[in-house]
Amino acid sequence: MAKFKVVLTDNIFPDLSIETEMLGKADADYIEVKDPALLKEACRDADAIVNTYLKMTKDIIDYMEKCKLIIRNGIGIDTIDDAACTAKGIMVANVPSYCIDEVSDHAITLLLALGRKITVLNDLIRHGEWNVKKAIPVYSFVDKTLGLIGFGKIPRLVSTKAKAFGMRIMAYDPYVTAEAMAEAGVQKAEVSEILVKSDFISIHCPLTPVTKGMFNTEAFKKMKKTAYIINTARGPVINEGDLIAALEAGEIAGAGLDVLTKDGVELSNPLLKMDNVIITPHSAWYSEESIVTRRIQTIESVISVLEGGEPASFLNRKELGR
Repeated sequence: MAKFKVVLTDNIFPDLSIETEMLGKADADYIEVKDPALLKEACRDADAIVNTYLKMTKDIIDYMEKCKLIIRNGIGIDTIDDAACTAKGIMVANVPSYCIDEVSDHAITLLLALGRKITVLNDLIRHGEWNVKKAIPVYSFVDKTLGLIGFGKIPRLVSTKAKAFGMRIMAYDPYVTAEAMAEAGVQKAEVSEILVKSDFISIHCPLTPVTKGMFNTEAFKKMKKTAYIINTARGPVINEGDLIAALEAGEIAGAGLDVLTKDGVELSNPLLKMDNVIITPHSAWYSEESIVTRRIQTIESVISVLEGGEPASFLNRKELGR
């Protein structure tokens, strides 16, 4: 019997060969729980939890007897009740650097496709119409303003890539100083200023009680009618019903969405009928390279904790007094 037990709450990978090999060397068994109904009991005696999409609720966390770490196998930790973890003395971690290039590329791709109306023109061609006038108006990116909501690693790369097209960059992030932004060639701004001045707004903030629904009817009314909104972060940062209403009323020019209020889409969703909306299936993180990096970095943090150390990205360190 192995010395440690590590539970995987759900799995999106084709196999667990990387994880099994790495944890085996650390004398740990890796248990995959496919049935949510069995998750609570499986986690009871686990030493560490690797979480992807299933919710790690207070009820499950409080039931654990010896867990040292819950790590999100990704960036956002909205699937984990971090307050409940802290109360139990459990470390919370994530993998914040595995898909920086991919997500920033995806955000820029959506920006370019929207601004150049690529999908509109492509659909026209597929219906036999060779007519650029159907896409009017299309504007140059030079001297247009990109507003970033959040200025962590991903939006910093987005800003670098957008500058190559001659764009001006503004960013809102309460945790980054104006001096730090200025060093990156970015103007620090409040959300209200970004809403009014931006030609494109790209969302890169975490989902919190403060950011949930921050893009609502009031926000859309402040935006330019020619402005586009792009979201590669978390769907609920945008109030989806308010976005639909704003698009139908022509209050903004369009949207590029890698995330919706919830993963998956219903064919009755009005967004699917709008030619000024591009939707991708929460795929911004994906590349063959990023999958391997994500898996390795996750298990490296798990092994570090099992061996008495800390995860690479220790999110509740301060709260635990470490």
